[in-house]
Amino acid sequence: MHLSYILNHLGEDRERYFGAVSPPIIQSSNFAYDRLDDFRKAFASEFDAHLYTRGNNPTVRILRSKLAALEGTEEALVCASGSGAIAAAVMSQVNQGDHIVCVNAPYSWTKILMTNYLPRFGVTTTFVDGRSVAEIEAAIQDNTKVLYLESPNSLTFQCQDLEACAALAKKHGLVSIIDNSYASPIFQQPHRMGIDIVVHSGTKYLNGHSDVVVGVICGSQAKIRQIFEQEFMTLGPIISPNDAALVIRGLRTLELRLQQSNTSAQLIAQRLEAHPKVKQVLHPLLPSFPQYELAKRQMSGSGGLFSAHFNATTAESMEAFTHALLESKRFTMAVSWGGHESLALPTVAFYNIPGRPDSPIPWTMVRFYIGLEDPEWIWEALEEAMELVK
Repeated sequence: MHLSYILNHLGEDRERYFGAVSPPIIQSSNFAYDRLDDFRKAFASEFDAHLYTRGNNPTVRILRSKLAALEGTEEALVCASGSGAIAAAVMSQVNQGDHIVCVNAPYSWTKILMTNYLPRFGVTTTFVDGRSVAEIEAAIQDNTKVLYLESPNSLTFQCQDLEACAALAKKHGLVSIIDNSYASPIFQQPHRMGIDIVVHSGTKYLNGHSDVVVGVICGSQAKIRQIFEQEFMTLGPIISPNDAALVIRGLRTLELRLQQSNTSAQLIAQRLEAHPKVKQVLHPLLPSFPQYELAKRQMSGSGGLFSAHFNATTAESMEAFTHALLESKRFTMAVSWGGHESLALPTVAFYNIPGRPDSPIPWTMVRFYIGLEDPEWIWEALEEAMELVK
């Protein structure tokens, strides 16, 4: 199925809504029936029928079809946040007494789910260096049910060998789950490499306009129905029809936005790597990246996100650098990337926070997201700000 068809036409039946190019927003909580037999059928399968928007909604259904096709899976669910999608996917595959193997640097709320929440119900997790398939296998126990991956992660960009991990999961009868937010289905499709369930913070690239919080779960018909009938319907992590329509709008330009951010970020990262004020650049598709060959094999691009360590001797100079970027009005300091705007997230911000320990990552690092602006205009601000790094 052609990518352009998925993004612009799949799931849309314009003849049913007066030829409108944009599908209607069915902003209804409830759906009425005229016949008892039809009503009974809707109750029998809320996954397929429109009964109550907490389960299924026509606008959300269009979005689900597109997302499943993008990831190459049979089905998809859409949740109100990425953390909601991750929690529903993981919880659906474990019971009391079960065990999870997880990469050691996942998204912060994923780690909280596994270290703070799931242990309350007798589910334990072993965190491993995902760069080593041998270490992953050594952590598998008799009660292990899930292998949780995040490749690349969104700060240091460590990757896992997805084909090897999928084979390992199948060998031991595990369900493999991956957070694919960093690469997006435009640049990486883990299900085609054997991964069972793919989750996203769709807030990032899939929506792409910094105005919707959304999560995605993609997988087989059987897995998605299982999640729908238990965690999804019970916990109610639904997205509104209006927000679903905004994500459908965002998908129209997904490929174009990703390619622009990818090209611009490559340019900026290469220039930073050559700059005397920069110690190291972490970008999975730069040849200097430790897992470059693996990243190149698994991903066709990397989007706009990368990190850099600066040759700074004082935290104050990193603060000055950050403030200069913000004063240039070409960068914003914020946590959630993937929109139109370029971002800078300095690790020095995670030091000296009252009541919290300092970050384990050195204060010399800044995570950059390069958006849709002119990269030369962005680079000009970086060059000026780096004069303050001392």
